[in-house]
Parts: sequence; structure tokens; C-alpha cells
Amino acid sequence: MKICFDTFCENGLENTGMQKLADACKVTKAGLIYYFGSKDNIVIESTAYCMAKVEDDFMAKAPTSFSDIERFLQEMPYLTAKLHGTKYRFMYQVYASPQYREYGKAFFKGVNVRYHKYAEMLSGKLQMPVDYIQGMIYIFVRACVHYALFEDEEYLNLQLNTIHTSLRAFITEEMRQKGKIV
Repeated sequence: MKICFDTFCENGLENTGMQKLADACKVTKAGLIYYFGSKDNIVIESTAYCMAKVEDDFMAKAPTSFSDIERFLQEMPYLTAKLHGTKYRFMYQVYASPQYREYGKAFFKGVNVRYHKYAEMLSGKLQMPVDYIQGMIYIFVRACVHYALFEDEEYLNLQLNTIHTSLRAFITEEMRQKGKIV
């Protein structure tokens, strides 16, 4: 899956045929057809698989404590662009195509479930409510993907400022509830 996806990213959808995929995977064209049935199935399966892996890799670098959030916010947009910019560009090319749009809808429908699981995982480490974290994940992932696609510092900084404002509001409310702010 990864080799096929990387081959598509490197050569583009139109310039990647079954023979190029077979050569990259070091298998026969017939072998690919046997396992996947068609180039379309390879596009669909490898895109969903690899983009889910990209999400998992992203969350593997998630903050380990509240004090680690700033490291994550500063590091991930640039790391995402460096490691995954080409992948995001290809994924959007695939999922924006009328031919694969329904598969894109299915993939993105699963985002709600995956981001909720990530938020649950982070909630205990960050000592923050799941719903609060999930909202920030949406903002931050969108900012990182947008930066990976376009290297748009202005958009990135606007989104990071939104997250920083939310974190300050959270800290203020926590202090107010603990009676440290009247």
C-alpha cells in the first residue's frame, strides 16, 4: 500500500500505470491485478491506508503533557509539510476527483471518530476535557494540512493564535474554578 501510494505521489495519478506500480512493488502486473483488481482499487485502498497512517504518525507526536503543547504547536506544521506535503496534495487530488469523491466522503466521515479517539487519548495527559481537545485538533490539523499544501504562514499563524487564545481561556477558567481568580 505504501509503495503504491508513494509511487502515485511521485508520478501523479495520470502518469502512474499498473506497470509502474508493479515495478515499484517488485511484483508482476498480474499479481497486482490479482490482489487489487484494478488501478482504481489501488488508488482507493492505498490512499485511505496511507492517510490514516499519516494521522497516526501525527498523533504519535502529540503532546505528552500540558506543558508540551507549545512544542507540538511549533513543530508539527513544519514537520507535516516536510514529511507529508506531497501525500496531502495527492490525497486531495484523488478525493476531489468525481471518480473517487464518494470514497473521500467515507474517509472524512471517519475523521470525527478518529479525532474523538485522539482527544480521549490526550485528555488524561493534558488534563483537559475531550470535547475541548477535539475542537482544537480540528483547528490544528486543518492548519497543518493547509500549511503542508500551500506553505501559508499567515493562515498558520491565525490558526495558532486561535488555539493560543483558547488555551489562555481554558487556563483562566481553570484558575477561576480553583478560586485563584475572582
